[in-house]
Amino acid sequence: MKVRTDIVRMYKDIHGWVGIVSGLAFFIAFYAGAITMFEEPLQRWASPPSTLAAPVSIERTPELVEAVLAAYPEAAKGYQVNLGTGREQPARVSWQVADRGADEHGERKTFYAALDADGKLQVEERGPSPVAQFIDVLHQQVGLMLDHEIAMPVMGAISLLYAIALVSGVIVLLPSLVKDLFALRSGKNVKRMWLDVHNLLGVLSLPFHIIMALTAVVFAFHDQFYDAQSATFAHAEERPIVAAPRQPVQTEPLPPAVLVRTLAREAPGFTPIALAYGKGRDGSLALRAMGQDPRYGLRAPTYTLAILDPLTGNVTGADYLGGKQDGWGATITSFFALHFGSFGGTGVRWAYFLLGLAGAFLFYTGNLLWVESRRRRERKSGAVTQTRSTRILGALTVGVPLGCIAGISVTLAAAKLLGAGATEGAHSLIYHVVFLSFVLWAIVRGSARGATELLPATALAMTCVPAITILLSANHPADVLLVDFVAAAAAAILLAAWSSTRRRAVLGPTDSVWSARKQAM
Repeated sequence: MKVRTDIVRMYKDIHGWVGIVSGLAFFIAFYAGAITMFEEPLQRWASPPSTLAAPVSIERTPELVEAVLAAYPEAAKGYQVNLGTGREQPARVSWQVADRGADEHGERKTFYAALDADGKLQVEERGPSPVAQFIDVLHQQVGLMLDHEIAMPVMGAISLLYAIALVSGVIVLLPSLVKDLFALRSGKNVKRMWLDVHNLLGVLSLPFHIIMALTAVVFAFHDQFYDAQSATFAHAEERPIVAAPRQPVQTEPLPPAVLVRTLAREAPGFTPIALAYGKGRDGSLALRAMGQDPRYGLRAPTYTLAILDPLTGNVTGADYLGGKQDGWGATITSFFALHFGSFGGTGVRWAYFLLGLAGAFLFYTGNLLWVESRRRRERKSGAVTQTRSTRILGALTVGVPLGCIAGISVTLAAAKLLGAGATEGAHSLIYHVVFLSFVLWAIVRGSARGATELLPATALAMTCVPAITILLSANHPADVLLVDFVAAAAAAILLAAWSSTRRRAVLGPTDSVWSARKQAM
């Protein structure tokens, strides 16, 4: 396809500048997002074994709930019956209580309850590790250390730039699309090889990136979008607490075991994993069933939900329930399912995991190419040494991606060391100390020396994941070995990249940003 040279040049400039602005943020978003594709296994790997007695049977759950409400009346405001239990959900019943002085968005304590062999109530605050939730927040906020309400609109603005970069990149590639798409030209021209890799990744994963860009904008500005629509899922969340008048025969909620059987008749194919009880505005009992239906996309990353009448078990709200939604509800759910990869089972999650990593690599190669091209233009204009801006951009291209990888690896490994003392704040502190240290090191040492020194440090950080599993195997038995195997493989890849980077830093062209020889500094 022929496109005028001046148009290609204009869109090339747009693609470069927009990409360099959004690329570093989206490396963090895509890398962390790839990891969250396996949030549940990761949480199971990181969470310590519970000290509570084994969960009671579903049939004995009413006995446990009665004991909890008698000892902790505040739990009546909202508690959850977990139909599936494990390290990531260690008890049959759990509830949350806001810390004193905290507002509705502040820190909340989660408690877990069980009955011992004598039928006595056991309660502990020790629960699943929050590290998976922290990584998810890192993904949502593209690494920004801001309040969620501030970070999300910023993320939305970056997502719009991301969409512009996609469109401009396709236009730039159109003239040579057929000829150059699968041409991976290796040799002395390393820049050409990286450009081929960047173009191939971009074109082959273009549908995935379009989905991510559009859905990210929807998530970032969802309050504004939903406020403009009177019939959105925000109203669906109010429906459980504005229940229609009814005349039940009984005044007590059905036992969980009966509710599960009733739900199986009401919504065939839907498998509940938890029952969440709460209070409506009129003080009546409200109930949501969280679960999965493999035939449909999920509203949340790992579940969707149905609103139930706690006295009869009938489904009273199906706005999130696949197969029972109206057109608008199904459209909204499709946005979430496409972004989260919460459809199609394990195969789709693995595909999203690999596409997420490829996306992170796409942003890295884009920044690498932009910085190298900028340095080449400076050389042609007579600049013998690197300008400060080029040096900083090159250093950030090294420090931000490697700092993100190392920070997530270290805070993930720390989850097992912290045990019951782990909090999302602690994981955030560990991550950001490592991340900022890598970024500062890269700025001080420069892109070439920084890369050769930080790559082995990143591999070491990744190795901490399987190492901590071996170290703590006595009191924290390995439960999900796949996490350790993937981390070990990633460490090996980083070491291979280190060998290649070190060779280029010593033997590559002296006018390159990635050369460690004195002439390039």
